[in-house]
Amino acid sequence: MSRVLLIEDDASVREALALGLRRQGHEVRMAATGEDGLEQALREPPEIVVLDLMLPGIDGFEVCRRLRADGSIPVIMLTARGDDIDTVLGLECGADDYVVKPAPSRVLDARIKAVLRRTTASPGSAPGTGAVREVHGDLVLDRAALTVAKRGVPLPLAPGDLRLLLELAAAPGRVFSREQLLEAVWGLSRSEDIRLVDAGVNRLRAKLEDSPSAPRYIQTVRGFGYRFGPL
Repeated sequence: MSRVLLIEDDASVREALALGLRRQGHEVRMAATGEDGLEQALREPPEIVVLDLMLPGIDGFEVCRRLRADGSIPVIMLTARGDDIDTVLGLECGADDYVVKPAPSRVLDARIKAVLRRTTASPGSAPGTGAVREVHGDLVLDRAALTVAKRGVPLPLAPGDLRLLLELAAAPGRVFSREQLLEAVWGLSRSEDIRLVDAGVNRLRAKLEDSPSAPRYIQTVRGFGYRFGPL
């Protein structure tokens, strides 16, 4: 059983999703506004947040940003069908995954389990030389402690973003396709989920790079994918 906080302003959608998730074995708390959801998340942190983007008052984008600033609670966002721009913006805010509404409870249950598996499993098992502490330019990666520092300053990374960094850094110079990264880091294979990879790369660049538009650490290999370095 996982503890889920469902933040959704539409009462009928909220009740239907909560009922379905409870039938799947989850413990569900609910909030109808972003303000209430944030208060509940900070007072009694859930294992995962299911978050509608279109909320009255503080919208889902801001809720996601604040959750990311205050900790590493995984977030699955609910997005309306066809809202590709909102989906990309939500992922850029730090969401770990997304589900298009209307969302069958079995689909949401599967995505919750997948996110929890990859955010609670140790990223330190990524393939590589076996070194625990690695130095890459100004970055120091500690695979045992699961920490990253730049010029001695710790960098707070969400679990999914940390797994992506450790996967790339395990083989500097190697080009990974988006499909390879999607499967290795997110455990997914659907082509429509490729945006998770691009959003994760953009979030990492914002944290790691002095100039995200001229990346030193995570480089795009046009037509193929991404690689770590050369520095």
